[in-house]
Amino acid sequence: MTGLEELPLRPELRGKSAYGAPQLTVAHQLNTNENPHPLPAGLLADLGTALAEASRGLNRYPDRNAEALRTDLARYLTRTSGEQVGVDQVWAANGSNEVIQQLLQAFAGAGRTALGFTPSYSMYPVYCTGTNTAWVEGHRRPDFTLDVDAAVAQVREVRPDVVFVTSPNNPTGTAVDLETIAALYEATTGVLVVDEAYTEFARTGTVSALSLLPGRPRLVVSRTMSKAFGMAGLRLGYLAADPAVVEAVQLVRLPYHLSSLTQAAARAALAHTDELLATVEAVKAERDRIVAALPAMGLTSVPSDANFVLFGHLADSAAAWQALLDRGVLVRDVGLPGWLRVTAGTTEETDAFLTALGEVAPAHRLGD
Repeated sequence: MTGLEELPLRPELRGKSAYGAPQLTVAHQLNTNENPHPLPAGLLADLGTALAEASRGLNRYPDRNAEALRTDLARYLTRTSGEQVGVDQVWAANGSNEVIQQLLQAFAGAGRTALGFTPSYSMYPVYCTGTNTAWVEGHRRPDFTLDVDAAVAQVREVRPDVVFVTSPNNPTGTAVDLETIAALYEATTGVLVVDEAYTEFARTGTVSALSLLPGRPRLVVSRTMSKAFGMAGLRLGYLAADPAVVEAVQLVRLPYHLSSLTQAAARAALAHTDELLATVEAVKAERDRIVAALPAMGLTSVPSDANFVLFGHLADSAAAWQALLDRGVLVRDVGLPGWLRVTAGTTEETDAFLTALGEVAPAHRLGD
């Protein structure tokens, strides 16, 4: 067998490992922030019809600009945010992963820099490696919040070409206020990307960065249908920005990057928006139940606007992770000493997690 060391691999890829959370067969898989609720029967029926119709034209290339899908996405954003978003402001791709990759291809690359405030989404440095972009870690407070003055100062010092703000942040869960986002935009001459993958789960009163788009041509808001819509297997992400940004990413997108089937399925799902988003409140209730149960176990959490909870006060997070796994509950070790992350699942999954954690906590929390 040939090893990587024998291939003419790019030097910056040597010693790296592929991204991926453990995919283990366990009773309760709560490590990848999926929506646990099955798709409604009506949508499944409409998906069958939409995919069958789209399949009739599979001998032809798809609409490379996905005009109909982007029109539906613009309507969804306008309806749910209260902000007017036009089709020329929306772009769609294979998951928000490809959206972000395309943004880096267009605005970063060799000799350019991207900055994100860690801990945050662990794929950002991987995107940067893939696009030959230098990656700089921004700073957070010990409680994982952003100090706006320190963040602005670092942006002005580094002068990055792309700045990532994840709101709600992954893996910590807390949304970033609009004043901080606006201040960071003013501090940079580059593109500011607000990654709102989990925004539908935000607590009451949290306002999307979509409201900041007017007059800010370098601001981009990235979204996904993987989380609140429960369509993780579809791989559909999208952005909203100034029309010039949409024009820019089309310079680097692969031809016909979104299949006819993906476009048809996404449009069918958007037609069932109200049904799909009805599960969001149930997920938020389970998230809040987890947060409320932790203090009695001697544990703590970071306030969450997402569909997961970062919980801590653990003496050995790796040992606690294994102890939960031994009880049939898979959570995420995000590499932060003393902390683990759990997805808010169904009521039954939350019951199983809290029962297992109650058994594990006495032996693994700090001070015991």
